[in-house]
Amino acid sequence: MKITAIPQLYRNIQRWREILRVLQRYGLADWLSRFDSFPFRDLFKDRGGIPLAQYSREQRVRMALTELGPTFIKVGQVLAARPDLVGPKLSEELKRLRSNVQADPIEVVHQTLRRELGSRYDSELASVESVPLAAASIGQVHRAVLRDGRRVVLKVQRAEIEQTMMQDIDVLSGLADLAERVDAFAAWGPREMVRQLSPMLQRELDFDRERQNLDHFRLLLAGREHEVVIPTPVESLCTRRVLVMDEILGRPLADVIADEREAQHEAVLEEAVSSPENSLEGVPPERGANIGSPQTSVAVDPEQSAGVSSEHVTQLIPSERERLAKTIASVYLGMLFDEGLFHADPHPGNLVLMNDGRLGILDFGMVGRIDETLRETIEEMLMAVASGDQNRLTRLIRRTGDAPATLDESGLSIDVADFVATYGRQRLGTFDLTGALNALSDVLHRHAIKLPSQSALLLKMLISLEGTLKELGARFDSLDVVKSFVRRSMARRLSPQRRLRQARRIYLEAENFLEAVPDELIGLMRTARRGEMSVNLEHRRIGPTVNRLVLGVMASAVFLGSSLMLAFKVPPVLFTEPARLGIERISLLGLMGLLGSVAIMLRLMLAISSSGHLTKGNDD
Repeated sequence: MKITAIPQLYRNIQRWREILRVLQRYGLADWLSRFDSFPFRDLFKDRGGIPLAQYSREQRVRMALTELGPTFIKVGQVLAARPDLVGPKLSEELKRLRSNVQADPIEVVHQTLRRELGSRYDSELASVESVPLAAASIGQVHRAVLRDGRRVVLKVQRAEIEQTMMQDIDVLSGLADLAERVDAFAAWGPREMVRQLSPMLQRELDFDRERQNLDHFRLLLAGREHEVVIPTPVESLCTRRVLVMDEILGRPLADVIADEREAQHEAVLEEAVSSPENSLEGVPPERGANIGSPQTSVAVDPEQSAGVSSEHVTQLIPSERERLAKTIASVYLGMLFDEGLFHADPHPGNLVLMNDGRLGILDFGMVGRIDETLRETIEEMLMAVASGDQNRLTRLIRRTGDAPATLDESGLSIDVADFVATYGRQRLGTFDLTGALNALSDVLHRHAIKLPSQSALLLKMLISLEGTLKELGARFDSLDVVKSFVRRSMARRLSPQRRLRQARRIYLEAENFLEAVPDELIGLMRTARRGEMSVNLEHRRIGPTVNRLVLGVMASAVFLGSSLMLAFKVPPVLFTEPARLGIERISLLGLMGLLGSVAIMLRLMLAISSSGHLTKGNDD
């Protein structure tokens, strides 16, 4: 450990203890779960008294993150969008993470508002409802009324959450340094993972970024006010810890879907009860499948419910479903393919069915951006899947992702060929986009290919988008819309205007290159002429080899010295009188040195045998 890390460790020592205690508890439970007949297998239990060993490993990871608090919950939610890193099974389990936290008292909320708004708190706010609409790990949401009668929604950051999360980020950095020393964890690149996660967590704490995103997306969708509504922030009352926006009158789409499922469920039960001649066996499978099953509750985070008023109940008819599905798909895919910008979580809880039938979109805290090169690569990937070109898809995956040096290229080609054979020939009406993206993530995880963070966020968005469209139950094919956007993007790529811009950019880059190269060459020649040129060689993974070499030389020297001490009978000596086999006057120091050097040599031989024989793998 570095000396500079000691103050950080001391500052967070209490938090370190809490984290290590939780990790030790769940880690030991995970180890005990491997032994079915072990007497202490059920030693560790959850709050309900159920042994932790009875849960799956993925469930134990989720439970540990939940127990560790808001920062680790956020980390888990971010990792849920990275199936290429953690695998599809763990990614799916981490999507269930929810921050079941108790809301701050209304007095604490008022203190935060006074501190952030200053004099504007009394001059512009008329009232704030004491009961929050929702509460999560970072913020909570309250309805409010302005002095001019305008109904708004406040998103207020929780007290001391920033200090807690910054402390946890420090601890995460320390854990990443420790994990880099363990081969099983080092393959995940924990330092790089924390380096990417830290700014994402810090952005979550800055509500001003969400306000900027609201303004940006409202401008992008300015021509579609008759279809889509983005909440308008109250600029004068928005700060880094407070976000104030207009209240949207409607219901979250998740609530509408849940109510309709419950209504259908009750209708099936009533039909079964009112028709004695029709038993449950007579109910069609698609209608009777859920009879007797528990209803699924929809959890809504404050980020998902901010700005929503649920005073009216809205039902969906089939034509409304199709219209709403087309609107959702066209808005999200249009943002992606036309602007290279997308709302990262089109979950039904973030979509509002307004009382006038329009679509409201909430929670702009997490927004993805992709550059033109990545956007074109995604388009080429879709075309490669549609045309069944597995070789091109393999090259595109390697170009986009960060492949390890030990990549099994033949294995990757086989997996990609199987992927294309499964999903490349599906018809538009039956194409499983979620299954295809999960299968692709599984291939990437299997071969340790890491995607750029924005690419992983894009995969999460597409999976969530199709899940929302499926929950709507509309007869609508999102893949057909994707292909239409791809065709439009391809036409835009081949347009004369784009070619002219590309030629101009290439000309400017070539001009800069030709201007810079002569000066660089002249400087290099002058450095060589003065004899100041040096070459730096970096040897990787040579440390263990050097250590073995040094230890072997030292053992040989000790062996030789000990042999001389035995030959000259250097005191103190053993067996001053002749013993069995003629043993007499054995040097004690020489004997100890001889035995020690032999033990070291045997240890070196075992180490070499376990890692590879001297003559094995020398050609690598």
